Amino acid sequence: MKITVDVWRQSGPDSSGAFDTYQVNDATVEMSLLELLDRLNDQLVESGNEPIAFDSDCREGICGSCGITVDDVPHGPVANTPTCSQHLRSFSDGDRIKLEPFRSAAFPVVRDLVVDRSALDRVLEAGGYVSVNAGTAPDADSQPLSHQSAEAALDFAACIGCGACVAACPNGAAHLFTGSKLTHLSLVTQGRNERGKRARAMSHQMEADFGPCSTYGECAEVCPAEIPLTAIAAVNKESMRFGLRRKDN
Repeated sequence: MKITVDVWRQSGPDSSGAFDTYQVNDATVEMSLLELLDRLNDQLVESGNEPIAFDSDCREGICGSCGITVDDVPHGPVANTPTCSQHLRSFSDGDRIKLEPFRSAAFPVVRDLVVDRSALDRVLEAGGYVSVNAGTAPDADSQPLSHQSAEAALDFAACIGCGACVAACPNGAAHLFTGSKLTHLSLVTQGRNERGKRARAMSHQMEADFGPCSTYGECAEVCPAEIPLTAIAAVNKESMRFGLRRKDN
């Protein structure tokens, strides 16, 4: 299988980048896009050239670090699938594939296909945690949680923080990401004590680094965890809830 690859090359955050074209003649349909990059890097190293920088870790769709833009689509042609699980079976012999980093002002390019997604970390640092008393583990039944709430919390906790939602959004919004965290922690009993404080802190940090949400919906189409659009509504819901309760007090 012969694949022509246009790859974005950029030596550093302050340098200008451009696409370079390469050809892999021994690709197979079983290869993932990351394995295609591995094979291409083998060729580059063998010829004495600089390999392409890209992020990856688990390669099992769990860590979220591998995300790149494939033919202008975050992660690739198969919807709700991370880059590491996108395979060449989605392409044909002789195809040309364009690979570039996630495009967003919040994700500056570090090198080649690697971007800095620490803006997402700052949202979590602002309130994506639960404060608990140290000591022995409490009894399992001391804070009852319904099965329905537990399942819903797990669904929203499935977000892997890859940033594809931001890259897909025309505004560069992170409402799907932030809303998934707010919803998850509002559903579990341990997270309810700090619910209002969390909503305010995470929303403010999100607005500082990311664009406004216009509910285009592209974010949900590329999300590997299939976080629903209802997560977006949670951002305003949780913030409004905090404002109303503070006024009542």
